[in-house]
Amino acid sequence: MTIANWPLAERPREKLLLYGEKNLSDAELLAIFFCTGTRGKTALDLARELLKEYGGLKKLADADSIKKKGLGKAKYAMLKAAVELGRRYLEEDVPIGELLTNSHLTKRFLANRLKDHPHEVFACLFLDNLNRMICYEELFHGTINESNVYPRELVKRGLKHNAAKVILAHNHPSGSITPSETDREATHLLQKALALVGIQTIDHIIIGHHQTFSFAEAGLL
Repeated sequence: MTIANWPLAERPREKLLLYGEKNLSDAELLAIFFCTGTRGKTALDLARELLKEYGGLKKLADADSIKKKGLGKAKYAMLKAAVELGRRYLEEDVPIGELLTNSHLTKRFLANRLKDHPHEVFACLFLDNLNRMICYEELFHGTINESNVYPRELVKRGLKHNAAKVILAHNHPSGSITPSETDREATHLLQKALALVGIQTIDHIIIGHHQTFSFAEAGLL
């Protein structure tokens, strides 16, 4: 039986319109993108098989290519476009000049930028004296478990952007958000170096797989 023969409230597209997108499973959302299945399989069947084979939505979306009967270049392109649209939507939550007063929004912005890197990346949000974002930069790239951070280079970038404040951030590819002793020492070293040129360190945020850690909220700044 094709999806068109299902009861109206069970069809993914109609279900979304009736109950909202949050009430759909990953497979149902994918089925809407795929539109059609293959002989003997609905779009929903195809979506469920792909999620099972790739181990979930994230691994499927991150795949460089997908080899699956019924999923040609057109459907693959639609999937990648949907992922990119979602990424850009999240990035626009904090546009240049936006006033950063919401810690949840800031963490989500940083997590969206850093969580998928396979190695450690140290980044910085440069702000003016009113906490408006000047720019976001990824400054140092490291190995799978460390990145070398140079205070002199960070200070140079802060002065170049005429920043009054910064929010430091880096990811932990392991997924853990517990700050290491090196993280603590580096944070205090950077804080002191920036203070010498009048730049305030507001926070240092560690990005894990599904969680974040704030030095400021933990009382470590």
